[in-house]
Amino acid sequence: MVIGKEGKTLEQIKKVIKWAPKPVRAPPIQSETIKAIRATLYREREEIKEILRRIGRKIYRSIIKKDDYWIRVSFLGGAREVGRSCLYVQTPDTKVLIDCGINIACEDKAFPYFDAPEFNIEDLDAVIITHAHLDHCGFVPGLFRYGYDGPVYCTIPTRDLMTLLQKDYLDIAKKEGKIVPYTSKDIKACVKHVIPLDYGVTTDISPTIKLTLHNAGHVLGSSIAHLHFGDGLYNLAYTGDIKFESSRLLEPAVSQFPRLETLIIESTYGGFDDVLPSRDKAERNLLNIVGQIIDKGGKILIPVFGVGRAQELMLVLEEGYNQGIFNAPVYLDGMIWEATAIHTAYPEYLSKEMRQKIFHEGDNPFLSEVFKRVGSTNERRNIIDSSEPCIILATSGMLTGGPSVEYFKHLAPDEKNAIIFVGYQAEGTLGRMIQRGKKEIPIISKNGKTKSIPVNLGVYTIEGFSGHSDRRQLMKYIRKVKPSPERVIMVHGEESKCLDFSDSVRRLFKKETYAPRNLDVLRVK
Repeated sequence: MVIGKEGKTLEQIKKVIKWAPKPVRAPPIQSETIKAIRATLYREREEIKEILRRIGRKIYRSIIKKDDYWIRVSFLGGAREVGRSCLYVQTPDTKVLIDCGINIACEDKAFPYFDAPEFNIEDLDAVIITHAHLDHCGFVPGLFRYGYDGPVYCTIPTRDLMTLLQKDYLDIAKKEGKIVPYTSKDIKACVKHVIPLDYGVTTDISPTIKLTLHNAGHVLGSSIAHLHFGDGLYNLAYTGDIKFESSRLLEPAVSQFPRLETLIIESTYGGFDDVLPSRDKAERNLLNIVGQIIDKGGKILIPVFGVGRAQELMLVLEEGYNQGIFNAPVYLDGMIWEATAIHTAYPEYLSKEMRQKIFHEGDNPFLSEVFKRVGSTNERRNIIDSSEPCIILATSGMLTGGPSVEYFKHLAPDEKNAIIFVGYQAEGTLGRMIQRGKKEIPIISKNGKTKSIPVNLGVYTIEGFSGHSDRRQLMKYIRKVKPSPERVIMVHGEESKCLDFSDSVRRLFKKETYAPRNLDVLRVK
């Protein structure tokens, strides 16, 4: 009604009021996170105005221009490893952090190397967050706890989703008695300092650096950070995590930039043998397993990352249900329902196919009757105790905590049941142990005692649902990226994969390549 056919009503409104109104769609699923964020921004609006004024004055401060303009990148985390991604970009006048994550799978290597001699939080001008996964955004509120008071640049969906994940991380850590690096007050401080950017919009973040975010195809609102240094002097792009193909949920990663000299790219599946099956094959495989287990009267646990993989699977399961492949409820536990609500609030960030369905066909798959929200511990207990076959999507995706571990403890002894892994399982996680075929798993109960759980349920791993590009796609991305960079740096992958990927790109494309270690510093200009 507001927009009218082909925007006719909107055009009439513009002519009459001489302003350009921006229609905002009411999401079909209400998000408590978005509601809380908007309340904070409204309530603290005067303080936020002052924060923005202060940031503006700092960005447009006068500097003494030097002939010898250099650019260095320090790798404070996520180099030759998956987890705690953190790059520190330094120039003579600016210090910028790109991503600031936590490695939830490894307590002794959980946080970035903030004790590196070159890093001083008081010198930090800006923080850029590529997407809302804890290994890229988990420590951002910790920066505010330790004195940072500057801007955080990201897309609006990233702001909302990372706030959700940070709160969830805090809740789980407290329940498990772990040391937490920040409080809910620090998460609120982070929200107040976020400056949201749309894709393709260039903004100054310092006297000599301009930032543009481009779609990365990984999760809702995920972005490739493109930095333009000086007046046409140098250009660097950091992919964060990318998916270089269309999915049901998102468009593929952007590969065209105005200028580019250095590309920093993820290597999660950069090893020689890391070739994933096609998405169609993965979907057929999933629905085939689901149909078999449901027919046997079993329960299926799918541990998922609440942001991205869960929503992708929901679309596949909704279609399978409509086609009659299975007839059982799909329970959503953990933050999945809330994350899905955020997805429904920003349909403009979804794929063309999804936008067509939601806007023009009036068909929102997320609202299907097959999905049931698990809202309490009692409801979880009822699902476990019930004899009905069902599918359970539960966080966390690597069984490092959260409701997925609770379900696993009760479902594991019964061979009728199954667990299906659809995402990356990091070294040292419970998920990796189960994947490798361990028949007994030690689980620490609430009273602190260790109990051994027999693993009799079926264990399946389905590659192809990953939000990361595999080896072929990564190679294709480097081939297609325009303009072709002079230098490619490999991060975010196990050591062997980073080294293999780096060596292959050097030989095939005759590029200067690096696979740095944590704490290495590289001068790119």
